[in-house]
Amino acid sequence: MPKHKPLVWLPACHRNLDLSDPGGYTVLADRYAAAVTALGLQPVLYPMAAAADVADLLPLVDGVLLTGSPSNVEATRFGGTALPTDLLDPRRDALTMALVPAALEAGMPLFGVCRGLQEMNVALGGSLHQQVHSEPGLMDHREPDDQDLAVQFATRHEVLLAPGSAFAEWAGGTRAQVNSLHGQGIKRLGRDLVAEALAPDGLVEGVRVEGASGFAYGVQWHPEWRHESNPFYQHTLEAFARACRAHREHRTGA
Repeated sequence: MPKHKPLVWLPACHRNLDLSDPGGYTVLADRYAAAVTALGLQPVLYPMAAAADVADLLPLVDGVLLTGSPSNVEATRFGGTALPTDLLDPRRDALTMALVPAALEAGMPLFGVCRGLQEMNVALGGSLHQQVHSEPGLMDHREPDDQDLAVQFATRHEVLLAPGSAFAEWAGGTRAQVNSLHGQGIKRLGRDLVAEALAPDGLVEGVRVEGASGFAYGVQWHPEWRHESNPFYQHTLEAFARACRAHREHRTGA
């Protein structure tokens, strides 16, 4: 009998795409689900999941991938004030703030991408720059939004990777080129987070969770984008996939 694919929970985003439908829509960018599928994993969504559901739903899956999103983590969650220009998703915030610590406690493979890294940081007590490009000494990390996706997701800057880290192993060295499509960024690291990838301006762009019993990493860049043609991205995702398979084998014996 063939083995079942490991299940990876991708928390959804929520949008009001149709102003005549106040109920809104549950959405997920296809590229995340496509990357998970290409790794031999099965992406799953729980569209109406709330923080109170995490304890029941988490044991059903083998990994959690916190995806990027156009929305920002609401600043009130780290002691700030939301900006008038912020696109917010309070339902997603409420879910992921509960999901991050629960996944870590359960030893569940956890991987945060872009907004997902920021969610990990805030859920663990850290804070964010609301507009990295407005901070003295920091670069503008936003994508050129007037260009097509291939240009927006093109490699934008170098990251310096901690020697001996998993990031350096995945990259095959201590320097790598990554894309950059974010306005918020890590200001103060959350508890147990260790900075292992830095942008040229010193912004933390890759972390591991110290003491985690399973795979627990976050990145500010987007490794899901055309990962098959980028060895660093591919090796990162493959490491997450291996962790999910190991977790499923431990969970089910198959």
